[in-house]
Amino acid sequence: MTLTAMATTDVVTAKPDTTIHDLLEQMDQNDVGSVVITDGTEPVGIVTDRMIAMGLKDGGAVDDMHASDLMTEQLHTLEDDTTHFEALEMMSSEGIRRLPIVDHDGALAGIITLDDMLMVMAAELSNASDVVAQQTRAT
Repeated sequence: MTLTAMATTDVVTAKPDTTIHDLLEQMDQNDVGSVVITDGTEPVGIVTDRMIAMGLKDGGAVDDMHASDLMTEQLHTLEDDTTHFEALEMMSSEGIRRLPIVDHDGALAGIITLDDMLMVMAAELSNASDVVAQQTRAT
């Protein structure tokens, strides 16, 4: 199964100069924990709700901060034909929970989260368990 089949394709995005206040509003309105920061159609960073909380813990003011102040400096992405096993490996090795998915031109095509992947894998395991249970009853 490729990532595009599991990914959310309606990604919440913003530009690097978007205020943190506006990012928080977008997260709230769209019920998401992250916003992918783009330059045109290309993802260049991501800002998560945790990054915002950590950025404000020392008394920073939301009104004085922009996405570019908090976004990841080295964004990890995967191409849309990557398997979920490869995505899990990257998430594990890089210690991340969200991965923007790009097409072969580098344009944002979706986002996959660890939670999304766990749900798909749980369904696959349940299906496999059903097969084993049926075969066990048949013997």
